[in-house]
Amino acid sequence: MQKKNKITMSDIAREAGVSQATVSLVLNNSRAVRLSDDTRERVFVAAQKLGYKKIAVAHRQEGQEEIALLLCGMDGYDPFIDALSEASSTAWQRDTLLTVYDYGDDFEMARQIIQQLAGRKCAGVILASPTTRAFDFSPFEPLLNVPVVLLNQYDPARPLLPTFLPDDRANACQIVNHLLEQGVTRIAHITGDEWMDASVLRLEGYRQTLEQAGIAIDEALIKPTDWSLNATFNATLELMKLPQPPQAIFCASDWMTLGCYQALATLNIKVPDDILVCGYDDQRIAHQLTPRLTSVQLAYSELGRMAVAYLCDGDDVATHVRLVGKLQVRGSSQRT
Repeated sequence: MQKKNKITMSDIAREAGVSQATVSLVLNNSRAVRLSDDTRERVFVAAQKLGYKKIAVAHRQEGQEEIALLLCGMDGYDPFIDALSEASSTAWQRDTLLTVYDYGDDFEMARQIIQQLAGRKCAGVILASPTTRAFDFSPFEPLLNVPVVLLNQYDPARPLLPTFLPDDRANACQIVNHLLEQGVTRIAHITGDEWMDASVLRLEGYRQTLEQAGIAIDEALIKPTDWSLNATFNATLELMKLPQPPQAIFCASDWMTLGCYQALATLNIKVPDDILVCGYDDQRIAHQLTPRLTSVQLAYSELGRMAVAYLCDGDDVATHVRLVGKLQVRGSSQRT
């Protein structure tokens, strides 16, 4: 078995001029996503040029064991791509192939994929979602005769089903505690869609931390949005027009902080001199903003590794993991 190569899927994506998601799907031999032959060839050529040793993962060897990851859709900028990349590497290190199938939340397509898997040497199935969500496993149960784990989704009716999730509530607590340590108490929270688990849990973490600190929650400081820049821009303007504007703003994603920064610049309010700002999910944009953005990592890489290791290592003990990410403190939340 080959040692782990230093060349990453991000390197290949830049060389081939495609998204990292496309590279992952091509090298993992996804059969459910329609990609042109030209795109696939560009990815293979780029991988070979850079000396990516795991390119063989895209060509199934007869009799080699595989893990199937069924995914209900994602885009190339989703932080969940980290889970796919790490899951693929972890499987390869264990002499196992990870194959990604994107069924786009179409159960009939997923059923057909699982039926095809029945005739192959499959070590297990990972049912995954790029968005943390509740998931009804019952339609899949009669189709699967191999071990299964859930990644970034959970079935409330089956708490013993092996499940691997990010701890959005605890991550939000980290951010709010950090802001409190900076000496601010009026902390606003701009949320995403109210129906999404990610929004609900991050808001719960925000509320919980303030309550534990003995700070009364001002509902005027909580602004629901649809995750968009425009909605975040407007929410920030509304917050700054309050009789008592916030001393800090916690946005529910790094992407949303673009709208927040733009609104503050329009009002000639400087970060962090006049107000502190934090994001969430620690994407590349966090390093590109000025000042650089304080954010918290989603532990998707580790969750992807754990899901594959659970299947490969044959652990029979049921598990339900919620993994806390790492807070990355940068200039946007620290006054000089």
